[in-house]
Amino acid sequence: MELEHARHNMIEQQIRPWDVLDQRVLDLLGKIKREDFVPAIYQSLAFVDMEIPLGHGEAMWSPKLEARALQSLAIQVADRVLEVGTGSGYLTALLASLAAEVVSVEIEPEFKVEAEKRLAAHGLDNIRLEQGDGAQGWQRGAPYDAIVLTGSTPVLSEAFREQLKIGGRLFAVVGEAPAMRARLITRVGDAAWRDEVLFETEIKSLRNAAQPERFVF
Repeated sequence: MELEHARHNMIEQQIRPWDVLDQRVLDLLGKIKREDFVPAIYQSLAFVDMEIPLGHGEAMWSPKLEARALQSLAIQVADRVLEVGTGSGYLTALLASLAAEVVSVEIEPEFKVEAEKRLAAHGLDNIRLEQGDGAQGWQRGAPYDAIVLTGSTPVLSEAFREQLKIGGRLFAVVGEAPAMRARLITRVGDAAWRDEVLFETEIKSLRNAAQPERFVF
């Protein structure tokens, strides 16, 4: 009961106040057990409004960022989704519960192995975990209905725009500290995209993310 009370408080006190009102998302957060994806030593922090260390210098997003990204992407039941950075596998599980298929690319071998175990334990069989570096796009399986980058990128690789289907959505945190912005990019035509700034935040960069050109004097 304590866990369920903490989960309820997470949803009602952290997530709803951050403009997450999509009932599908709220219901899913109550169903997929976040504590199952948190490293054992941090399980008491599973519902706290903070990033949780995963090792290798990486961290789980805060619950409200996970929820806001999920709501922004508006995943539909027939969608194929690309996730860059599997991490703990929790956001992967949320995406897979809404979509037809999720391709999740992880650069850290240990994370991929652990996520496979967690996702299998939850009976999710519409996920393809792949080992590799997707920081500047992932052509295999493209185009996608939705793409989410779980690390920031100083500049957004054009590959991600091109790997969206028409009507596809991309959630990415773009920029460098202290000026990072969560953006939702929607492909509206063969060579047309709509770019919306959602909010400001700060998260760790993807390894090997695209970098801005630097002037050398």
